[in-house]
Amino acid sequence: MRLNAVVWVSGLVTIAVIVFTYLIMTGERGLSKSSAPMRVLDITRLSDERVQRLGWSPDKLTTVFDHVATLSTDSFVIVTNNEVVGAFGDLSKPYATHSMRKSFLSALFGQHFGKEQGRINLDATLQELEIDDTQSPLTPLQKKATVLNLLRSVSGINHPAAASGGLQADINKRLGHSENKPGTVWAYNNWDYNALTTIFEDSTGLGIATAFKEGIAKPTGMKDFDVSAVSYVVDTDISMHKAAAFRMSARDLVKFGRLFLNNGRVNDRQILPASWVDRATKEYTVTGMSGLRWAHGYLWWIPGPDTGLPEGSFWAWGLGNQALFVVPAWDTVIVHQSDSTEFLKRFLPMIEAGGHEGEKALERLILSCRDSDNRKSEYCIEHRFITRREFNTLISLIVQAHT
Repeated sequence: MRLNAVVWVSGLVTIAVIVFTYLIMTGERGLSKSSAPMRVLDITRLSDERVQRLGWSPDKLTTVFDHVATLSTDSFVIVTNNEVVGAFGDLSKPYATHSMRKSFLSALFGQHFGKEQGRINLDATLQELEIDDTQSPLTPLQKKATVLNLLRSVSGINHPAAASGGLQADINKRLGHSENKPGTVWAYNNWDYNALTTIFEDSTGLGIATAFKEGIAKPTGMKDFDVSAVSYVVDTDISMHKAAAFRMSARDLVKFGRLFLNNGRVNDRQILPASWVDRATKEYTVTGMSGLRWAHGYLWWIPGPDTGLPEGSFWAWGLGNQALFVVPAWDTVIVHQSDSTEFLKRFLPMIEAGGHEGEKALERLILSCRDSDNRKSEYCIEHRFITRREFNTLISLIVQAHT
């Protein structure tokens, strides 16, 4: 089946990442104060007795869902010991996962790494793989970066990339404009991840969508994923490497999370090498950020000790606080999704036609939902952007709810 080829205009890509940069790097200037519950959620929960047996406090779990009711969350589910402790929303509806795509890419590399023909040699350099780029070719030093350097986000390569946009300021701060020795400097760098997409497809001869469907979606029993759920973000004016974007449902994300929770096994079948699950989540680099993004593994985020999440936890994140948490110590997978479509429909015109800078536009949208006249509008109840602090509060309440 032919994949969707989606070319995002640079404005939308930049805007989406401006939101990312603002929320992740600034802390939102205190704009994300909590609101009273505004929605009545149709929640599915186990009995209090069963909830307690699975390690959760029924009362504190109620507090978690009370907080979710103040957000614009579209689907949310906690699964422990393969049982749905609590959930709401249409768990079968796919949403854009945004940067969660990187953790999916990590899993594909775990299935296809090796030194045989048709597999990916993690020690191979960009020079050996004939990886370069348009507009601004890589230098000889940059071409010494290995596939593993890219997976660990330490290539040191500062090159424009599709779907990068507003991230560039942080990349410049970390990498500078001169060459870096590969393996020495960490940066959340879309060039690395997009180049990995090229490396995967060139080395294996497989498209990302087909490889994911056959190698992961089918064996794990995903119900809603198809190759049409994968599209490409392309900006050939700045880079030849494209980003593979995914749409996925909450119940399929649970399947993906449980694959890692179970050390790569589904029933009696080893889908991912257990050694890969271990490497991808334990060979991490400390990022210099605190909280949920304290460290970064092979395209997975590692929460810091200050979050209260147990050691060994890891998670995937995407724009709009799409999130998949894997917590082995609790035998738990947590999925949170919020459709960012309506937010971007308002945000984009403010940038293009209104002349607002990204930060100011975001502030106006956040503050508009504090206004008493707007607070009960459909947008502010169902579609507004969930801020970083609100999301951090959600995770803190989840931690408190686990006994």
